[in-house]
Amino acid sequence: MYGLKTESSFDAAHFLTDYHGKCENLHGHRWRVVAILATDELQEAGTCKDMVMDFGEFKRILRALTEELDHSFIVEEGSLKPQTMKCLEEEGFTLSVMPFRTTVENLARYFWQRLDEAGVPVMVVEVYETPNNCAIYERGRN
Repeated sequence: MYGLKTESSFDAAHFLTDYHGKCENLHGHRWRVVAILATDELQEAGTCKDMVMDFGEFKRILRALTEELDHSFIVEEGSLKPQTMKCLEEEGFTLSVMPFRTTVENLARYFWQRLDEAGVPVMVVEVYETPNNCAIYERGRN
């Protein structure tokens, strides 16, 4: 099996709904996303012959995904009152509304799915919310 690995990072805030502890409060992280691709066969023709894929394209796709969340407030859909959301929007805050609880585990699955939708042969995504703590989502376990 052949593989490639790259990473990107972004800064964003979030909080955990229905959680009892520090993380129920609004806080931020320097999120680090590590993606690993895997394939049994290398490309057979063109400029990417004998490659999994072009590293430049791989990096561009991952960075575009992390850029979407950079310097935003990642909010679970329905977790804040409509008037709170309206006030945040009126104040000019960038909100990234997600259809899931904003745990690091769900963000790892989110990035895996987005890479897969982009046609990248993604195998594993690791998302670090601190330098020492990460969640992992991998192909075959979804």
